[in-house]
Amino acid sequence: MRKAAAKTSRIELRATPEDRELLDRAAAAAGTDRSSFVLVSVRLAAQRVLADREHFVLDAEAWADWERINREPARQLPGLVRLMQRPSPFQEVSSPQP
Repeated sequence: MRKAAAKTSRIELRATPEDRELLDRAAAAAGTDRSSFVLVSVRLAAQRVLADREHFVLDAEAWADWERINREPARQLPGLVRLMQRPSPFQEVSSPQP
């Protein structure tokens, strides 16, 4: 059996009495306490938000297309080359020494 990780960090949030009551009812219906219910729900929401940034699922055909595209050499974009040759606007220009 896997040992549960210790919960050592506290997360606080403000809610209306109606929201708190709704969460309590939902937690009771799920057979758990409010904190566990909220944490599981928020984790699922966070995973959904980040899913397309962390995990890519492709079928065999799409994977082959992905591999083919990534084996091709990068296109030369003259505008991008000119842009990269310009001095950065975020670097200070040193003044000439007298």
